[in-house]
Amino acid sequence: MTLGDGTLAVGAGRPAPEKGAPPLPGPVFAAYYHLPGEPTGPYTYGRDENPTWTLLEAAIGELEGGAEVTSFSSGMAAVAAVVLSQTRAGDVVVLPDDSYMQTRSLRERLESYGAQVRTGPTAGDAQLRLLDGARLVWLETPSNPNLDTCDIRRIADAAHAQGALVAVDNTLATPLGQRPLDLGADFSVASDTKAMTGHGDLLLGHVATRDPKLAADVRLWRKTVGAIPGPMEAWLAHRSLATLPLRLDRQAENALALARVLRHRPEVADLRYPGLPDDPAHDTAARQMRRFGGVVSFTLPDEPFAERFLSSLRLVTQATSFGSVHSSAERRARWGGDTVAPGFIRFSTGIEDTEDLLADIHQALTKAGQAGEVGQ
Repeated sequence: MTLGDGTLAVGAGRPAPEKGAPPLPGPVFAAYYHLPGEPTGPYTYGRDENPTWTLLEAAIGELEGGAEVTSFSSGMAAVAAVVLSQTRAGDVVVLPDDSYMQTRSLRERLESYGAQVRTGPTAGDAQLRLLDGARLVWLETPSNPNLDTCDIRRIADAAHAQGALVAVDNTLATPLGQRPLDLGADFSVASDTKAMTGHGDLLLGHVATRDPKLAADVRLWRKTVGAIPGPMEAWLAHRSLATLPLRLDRQAENALALARVLRHRPEVADLRYPGLPDDPAHDTAARQMRRFGGVVSFTLPDEPFAERFLSSLRLVTQATSFGSVHSSAERRARWGGDTVAPGFIRFSTGIEDTEDLLADIHQALTKAGQAGEVGQ
């Protein structure tokens, strides 16, 4: 029986009903477990396994379309686990030059270990030109923050023909928006801090794979470096998964409405949202995504205009994250590291009423423009 996303999310990873037991057991806080005799069993030590992780990982595995999942203390812990557990001195790693800045920061670490790193943009499937001799190809689609896309299946097929592994950062889409493993990737990786958990109150990440050997490599890396999630965070994440499809649908609805409105504002340039039919990323996104996500990017005239716009928003939080039920926005250039204009805005739509959110955007843009005219 094939289940819809809502049905799947509500029941994912939950134990079989048992009289007198809660439908989702509470978090297990344990540094060690009773272990008489031989040290065998599913739970031996708190850095290795935890019953709360087990349920969460089973749930995410179902959402990933059937996979073995390892949860981590953050999205970057998950990213680093794949990249560093699969790379040795002399290996070639292909990274997008427009991916999340902290992923790109791994280049220096990889090169210090004796690996070679090649980079290319996400758009146009540019990684295809960089595959010769590669050990690992890292994709991020849609990319953060520019929202370009690449063809996962096309690149995965070409990479596998060269003997390379393929990992996809699926943070923006989530498994209910896009399933990289179904498209041929070896790893699906995400920062569950973002839309997966969706409430902006915890840090978490995961790695999913259908290859038992690769899963064992990643799990051993977690054990070795100790990048483990807390049981409370794992429990909160599992609880939050039940509303994932509802949140994603509302966020995507708001994002599309916002993008349609922004395209008519004279202050806005370089508008990007994969859900727009005329967006450069749309054709590829439409082939491999079921939901286009809740992130919109655009550029305002300059830094002062962008700062006035952000300060004038009433319903939107200024924050460097995305995927929350609360809309947030930031001027991305303030961090450096991304090739974006000073007025570039990354906007993450929440689940507010669409009309209220759009009204807030309109008033903030108008106020930012009027204040600029007064200051001239």
